[in-house]
Amino acid sequence: MTKRVIVTGGSGLAGKWVVEDLVAHGYEVLNLDRVPMAKPTARTLITDLTDAGQVFNALASTTAKEFDDDLEPKPVDAIVHFAAIPRILITTDNEVFRINVMATYNVLDAASKFGIRKVILASSETTYGVVFAHRHRDPAYFPLDEDYPVDPMDSYATSKVVNEVTGKAFHARTGADIYCFRIGNVLDPSDYAKFPGWLKDPALRKRIAWSYIDGRDLATACRLGIEKDGLGFQVMNVAADDVSSDLPSAELLKRFYPDVPVKKPLGEFETLLSNEKLKRLLGWQQQYRWREQPGAR
Repeated sequence: MTKRVIVTGGSGLAGKWVVEDLVAHGYEVLNLDRVPMAKPTARTLITDLTDAGQVFNALASTTAKEFDDDLEPKPVDAIVHFAAIPRILITTDNEVFRINVMATYNVLDAASKFGIRKVILASSETTYGVVFAHRHRDPAYFPLDEDYPVDPMDSYATSKVVNEVTGKAFHARTGADIYCFRIGNVLDPSDYAKFPGWLKDPALRKRIAWSYIDGRDLATACRLGIEKDGLGFQVMNVAADDVSSDLPSAELLKRFYPDVPVKKPLGEFETLLSNEKLKRLLGWQQQYRWREQPGAR
């Protein structure tokens, strides 16, 4: 039986890969976004997710095209919620917070009332409080894992922490599976051409702890999350196995974070944004490594 999935933000950098992967694996997908997809892999319904009425209406909409034989809306099996203001300094801080928090609340509220039992939320590595700190800030320890006491100071990361709490609350209310993905720096294939400059100056990616995740690998994680039932509420980091630097992880830490405790022995280039939980719970494996991509060296 074909599964129907709503993806919010499917026109964006990360969301487009999620839509493409799901469609390729036989899912019916409806994209909710403010703009259509550049490559119309799925139908886009223009939706303001901060408007609860529009969200409720959108979740009751059809994946069909306007001239199909059957236009009756069908039940939705899962939601992948990626729509958001993606970082600070795009709009005012209060709007970043309002839009991200209200959009997530509206999606979870509507999902709970429509009986949708699986929601994947895009959280962020910024929740650890380092990426958008006002100045250099040492984390409590490395590698960053899901047990870390998140303590951001910026509007974007704070909105993501609130969204995780909101997800946990709706799980308590309904028992639905709600998986929050703390996503590392998402890369398009075209972004690998930037690596020569990044490698020359490793300080450029210090704030993100040299994390990265290919959009296609992120899409796989989302599909695996849709297919894995019964985990309840979970927070999982989504990051590549390796750092986005040709310097070993220990050398990066010694140079840029010399006073930060390291909780476990690290492999030579091991990620500092732990993905062990993602691999353990969902069976995810990385397919796209920067060293293997054209133009990265």
